Amino acid sequence: MKFNHTVLTVKSYLREIKQAFVLCLMFGSFCGLSQESAKVNASIDTSYIKIGEQIKFTVTVDVDSTATVFFPEGQTFSPLETVEAIATDTVRKKNRFILQKIYALTQFDSGAYTIPQQRIAINEKPFMTDSFRINVNTVPVDTLKQKMFDIKPLIQVEKSNARIWKTILWVLGGLLIVGALLYWFVWRKKPLTEEEKVALLPPYDRALLELKKLENSKYLIQDEYKAYYSQLTDIVRSYLEEDAHVSALESTTGQLITKLEMMKDAGELKLDDATIKQFQQILQTADLVKFAKSKPSTSVAEQDRKLVEQIVVKTHDALPEPTIEELMLQEEYKEEQERKKRRRKIMYSAAAVLGALVLSVAGLSVYYGPKQVWDTVTFHHTKQLLEGDWVASSYGFPPLRIETPGVLKRVDGELISNSANLDTIKNEAKRKAAKDVFNKFSASQKLGISEFLMEEGKDDIYIKFEDMTLPNKDSTNLEKEAQEGIDFFAKQDRVKNIITKREKYSTPAGSEGLKQYGSLKFKSSEGEYQKKNYIILNFAAPGNYKRLFLIWNVDDEYADKIVDRILASIEIKTEV
Repeated sequence: MKFNHTVLTVKSYLREIKQAFVLCLMFGSFCGLSQESAKVNASIDTSYIKIGEQIKFTVTVDVDSTATVFFPEGQTFSPLETVEAIATDTVRKKNRFILQKIYALTQFDSGAYTIPQQRIAINEKPFMTDSFRINVNTVPVDTLKQKMFDIKPLIQVEKSNARIWKTILWVLGGLLIVGALLYWFVWRKKPLTEEEKVALLPPYDRALLELKKLENSKYLIQDEYKAYYSQLTDIVRSYLEEDAHVSALESTTGQLITKLEMMKDAGELKLDDATIKQFQQILQTADLVKFAKSKPSTSVAEQDRKLVEQIVVKTHDALPEPTIEELMLQEEYKEEQERKKRRRKIMYSAAAVLGALVLSVAGLSVYYGPKQVWDTVTFHHTKQLLEGDWVASSYGFPPLRIETPGVLKRVDGELISNSANLDTIKNEAKRKAAKDVFNKFSASQKLGISEFLMEEGKDDIYIKFEDMTLPNKDSTNLEKEAQEGIDFFAKQDRVKNIITKREKYSTPAGSEGLKQYGSLKFKSSEGEYQKKNYIILNFAAPGNYKRLFLIWNVDDEYADKIVDRILASIEIKTEV
């Protein structure tokens, strides 16, 4: 029994080992199966197209039904352009899926290009497709049958005047308010008060009117004889001074009577002795009332007023008629007074406008700062660029989107295919630069350079974008290209004393690049070297290289803000 038990134990042990071996074998087979379960295949329908035709790039993936697959998105086929990404076609085959994704690609420049490898992520594991070599041929044109036409010129679009009109309306509104205030307080013919109407009357009429008012006054009722006689003598003295041209207001009673008698003897005033004597008695009575506190009866006071009225009438009648010369002098005097009045109004108006302007400038200077106000008044160029209408546009391919104060216009760029073409470039500096670039590439390569420049205000802020297509390169060395670019840039005639720093750069959207920055002296359009700051942004992709130049004046806060806004707007588009 003991022997049989031992045999059974050995058999059980062997059976467990066999089961473990089978399990390991099954697990190994499963692992091998799982490793071979995902299959990726890529193909193109043709390797030769004409400019503008499309290539069908097909990616086929054979995976387990539980797998997660991510296909390439956006412009990942550069230097070819993705025209369309067709929706994924899915075919179920038992417990597996066959996924097919088709991309329509094209190119508008002739040459030999390489479609770079594409990354397919399956369960977060990368699978790379093959790269494909394609040729893009030009379309043959029989110029004998089909006439060649020049490229149509750019259409000049008039700049919007909305901002100008808004400014004009604000200015006109301010002028209208100032003008209305000046009219109301200075130029308007104001309604006259009673005192002003009386003052404008002729001396004779004014004297009679004031004597009438004195008759209706309450001076005598209230025993105010001093005030009564003071006003009575003032009326007659003022009349004599204005109409008879006698200095009566500052004369004593005796002096005034003497002057009247002298005028009578000279024939200038035809008054009888009785009238002059009555006038002397009235003046003496008034002196007693004012200085000796005498108090005549009411009847005497009223009688004196009537006598003064008669004296005024007699004096008016006794005055000789004015000669033509006197009338002309009076007219000239009136005109001179009008001119003085008009000049005073003009001076008041000018002072009011100047005061309003000074107060406005002072208020704006306190609120915005003196420099802001001065730069606005003097139309500071970079301030106008900063506050003007900006343009958002895309340049090159893959497109770089950027906001700038003005449009970046395409400038003459050469498509370099062989060294013989370089001699046709007229500009010596540009020809030398093109030859330097050409020496970096073999004769079989073709370098497409597109240049975009903002012409407006380039002496204050220089903005230039370069987009280069490198058809025979599957990858671009960013560090090398950036260094060669800055070396070439530093050799140009318009650049000297350049100081360069470099660092990695990332756009707000996350695109990686290289930033070169520092200071230099840059030749202006007048031929003078000016100290400036600069930034050169470099971006690389398979078969493509982009470079953005920003050069601006030092100590120009508006240019600094322009550069900050440009940098914040940069985006390299990769979506179809």
